[in-house]
Amino acid sequence: MNARRSLMSAAAVAALSLMSAAAAQAQQVVLKVHHFLPSTSNVQVNLIQPWCDKIAKESGDKLKCQIYPAMTLGGTPPQLFDQARDGVADIVWTIPTYSAGRFTRSEVFELPFFTRSAKGSSQAYWTYVQKNALDEYRGVKPLWLHTNDGSSFHLANPKGVTKLEDLKGLKIRAATRLNSRMLAALGATPVQMPLPAVPESISKGVIDGAMVPWEGVPTVKLHEIAKSHLDVPAGQLKFANSLFAFVMNQGKYNSLSPELKKVIDDNSGLATSAWAGETGFDRVVPGNHKLSGDRGNALLKLDATEYARWVKASENVDDEWVKEVGAKGANGKALLDDARALINQFDK
Repeated sequence: MNARRSLMSAAAVAALSLMSAAAAQAQQVVLKVHHFLPSTSNVQVNLIQPWCDKIAKESGDKLKCQIYPAMTLGGTPPQLFDQARDGVADIVWTIPTYSAGRFTRSEVFELPFFTRSAKGSSQAYWTYVQKNALDEYRGVKPLWLHTNDGSSFHLANPKGVTKLEDLKGLKIRAATRLNSRMLAALGATPVQMPLPAVPESISKGVIDGAMVPWEGVPTVKLHEIAKSHLDVPAGQLKFANSLFAFVMNQGKYNSLSPELKKVIDDNSGLATSAWAGETGFDRVVPGNHKLSGDRGNALLKLDATEYARWVKASENVDDEWVKEVGAKGANGKALLDDARALINQFDK
């Protein structure tokens, strides 16, 4: 009889354990996270995965990410924002301005010679959007918004470029439409394409080089393909920038319990945007410089006189943006001034 009771007790305990495990699994929310870079990219390894690990820990494993890199849920990089809005993915990391003309007010941070660092400009971008452009993100909840460390030129020609005239006629990759406008103003021929398409395009001679942040260089092995690299003088505003957004489907967020919403909220906002900019971009720049230098690539910088010429040549891009925003009913000059004030506050 005692043996039977022991067996029954053990069975009951096992059944309860299975029920508890099933209940815990039922309570777990799996978030589909989609982005366009490889799983080995700096962005997944140092930003997306650590963020996912953090929310899993703080939620007691009630929140779990399933990461889909390299567009494995289908579609193209310009469609990522809509995938989050429409619920194809729960969260995406993307460049919003791949969708040209939809983020006109936000893209002020992509104007030429506007930002210095990813940490500072990411904080400026987050703050600016909350004040001036939140409606451009309708249907999603921005979790963190950031910029890169500033685009540099990476060219197939080992001699590179050292003066404005050297750019004339060169086909240069641009990430977004404002990047394209800047290149055109400088005399180059812009070719807009996502980062993963850059290596093959340079190798086949489709383009002569690319504007890419130093963070993205090892992701596509650009240091093995490009033979020269061009930066601004130390401490100066960078050539250009791109916007990045880590956003969540609004309906998915609304469906979470208050407890899980708090975990998401605690890992969103200004401080998280600063973390994304600094950890994912600013910190990796010196090491990526070294990767290129160790291969014997030319690491060039504009001198102060030439830098001033490039700034002057691209001034009209700001003016065009102000007019375009004004045509859509906003005060472009006021928005530009506000963005610059935020850059001066955060991006020193």
